Amino acid sequence: MTHELRDQGLKAGRRRVARLMRENGLRARRPRRFRRTTDSLHAFPVAPNLLDQDFSAERPNEKWGADISYIWTQEGWLYLAVVIDLYARRVVGWAVSDRLHKELASAALRRALAVRRPATGLIHHSDRSSQYRSIKYQATLRRHGLLISMSGKGNCYDNSMVETFFKTLKSELVWRTRFQTRSEAREALARYIDGFYNPTRRHSALVFVSPAQFERRTARQTALH
Repeated sequence: MTHELRDQGLKAGRRRVARLMRENGLRARRPRRFRRTTDSLHAFPVAPNLLDQDFSAERPNEKWGADISYIWTQEGWLYLAVVIDLYARRVVGWAVSDRLHKELASAALRRALAVRRPATGLIHHSDRSSQYRSIKYQATLRRHGLLISMSGKGNCYDNSMVETFFKTLKSELVWRTRFQTRSEAREALARYIDGFYNPTRRHSALVFVSPAQFERRTARQTALH
């Protein structure tokens, strides 16, 4: 909030902003506990954990994280698959479906590959669910020269950066909204991810700029050098 006000030309200190928020009954929204839906009881191959909880990256398209979550609507569950570039926490691919099937994860991956066109050697990290261990999904990764990495069994911390995105999404959008239809939820997700989260939402870990702004800033700095 402090950085947002300063960017709008207002003189604001952190303590003053905190005091004014308390006086006006304004509070930051806190995430609820997150429930995983990973099903790792299948016979598909498991890849080693190349990421090993090192979420740092020196450039875009060096490390990606992928995962699936769920959103309740009055029509039933809507499942959301995302691919996030860990460098700037940018969602580079996403897809939704009314069923939790293998094609959902593949659709998000195809979108990420089409948008970013990464060079070979990128580390793609996910959990051990059947969507990511399927032969088709892993074949796509290998065909594009991506290195396959998977979390340890039952270890939610191995993919915590992507789960943090889901907590943010649910705290700022999903838990505040009662979706009547899956179509309504899908449109709201598009507005949030493509219209707010990537281009506008500030991150303290990104020096209080958005993922898109962070990538543009570092690209300019790299060009100058």
